[in-house]
Amino acid sequence: MREVLAEWRPVVDETIEELLPRGIDEGYLTDYFGPAAYQYDPEAVQRALADPIWNLLDRGGKRWRAVLLLVLVDGFGEAPEEYLQYACIPEILHNGTIIVDDVEDGATMRRGEPALHHEFGVDVALNAGNAMYFLPLKVITRNPADLDAETRLAAYEMLMHELNRTHLGQGMDIRWHNARDVTLSEDEYLEMSACKTGALGRIVARLAAIVTDNRADELHVARFAESMSVAFQIADDILDIEHAMEAGGDFGKGVGNDIREGKKTLPVIHAVGDADDADAERLVDVLWADENTDDEVREAIRVLQSTGSVDYARDRARALAADARSHLDEADLEPGPAEQLADFTRFVVERDV
Repeated sequence: MREVLAEWRPVVDETIEELLPRGIDEGYLTDYFGPAAYQYDPEAVQRALADPIWNLLDRGGKRWRAVLLLVLVDGFGEAPEEYLQYACIPEILHNGTIIVDDVEDGATMRRGEPALHHEFGVDVALNAGNAMYFLPLKVITRNPADLDAETRLAAYEMLMHELNRTHLGQGMDIRWHNARDVTLSEDEYLEMSACKTGALGRIVARLAAIVTDNRADELHVARFAESMSVAFQIADDILDIEHAMEAGGDFGKGVGNDIREGKKTLPVIHAVGDADDADAERLVDVLWADENTDDEVREAIRVLQSTGSVDYARDRARALAADARSHLDEADLEPGPAEQLADFTRFVVERDV
């Protein structure tokens, strides 16, 4: 699957640049948004939108959501190249949620550099992030694959439904983040993940089924993508802990971010429920602190290790990946792309970055 990602990523980036150019001028603004009622300020749009958006995009990211949509299109027997702009919709949406989430979480780092609100200011970051919720919807308006009106409406309705669900998940996450005690259940955490990360995965799968007119398989591939996406989220939780463990005494900036930000992840939920009272209380204290020393991060990791919480979370991620493959088996897909999709469920759990 790494080879598939490497093959498609530069093509995806080129297509994103067609939709969101690095350089903004009057011609782009008029073409994409219509003639100005009075007068556009391309320089202001450049500094407040294009620059921060490309600052984030240029930092990396696997573009797996876009690639997954293209592999699904291939699996439905269509030419992926004809649907490149549609593949960019969930990728742009995802990066928009990252910008907004980092503000809401008080994150300091993103992809090895200061979070965008530290780089450009909270006002610019929030506006850019929110714009990325809406800009990709212009793809459906411009209709590059010549879809009929009913199909375009179905795509719009699906996107509105799933995007609303992302905010349900974010609302739960914010509420838990703002509370000291870890009172949420594992199922509540999984539902939050299904609403946030899972909704973007469902957008990928449902959009592929809708635009290629494979509605009979829409539910199967949506369930595949949801389970795989939740597995991906849990794997991210695990990686944050493991990277902090590997860093030893030299954590450096951004290592152990989830602990420093006080996130209520699946390993934390398991550890609080499984540890003795003293360790559970100490873990909660570290998570609730405004700032953490490296020693405090190590203390939290010790509790997570002593309760086997990382291994527990990995087992849950693997089970979700297997569940994703079971839904994949129910969809009518070409064998080659179907195998690539199955491989991806293994990749998201076993990856080391």
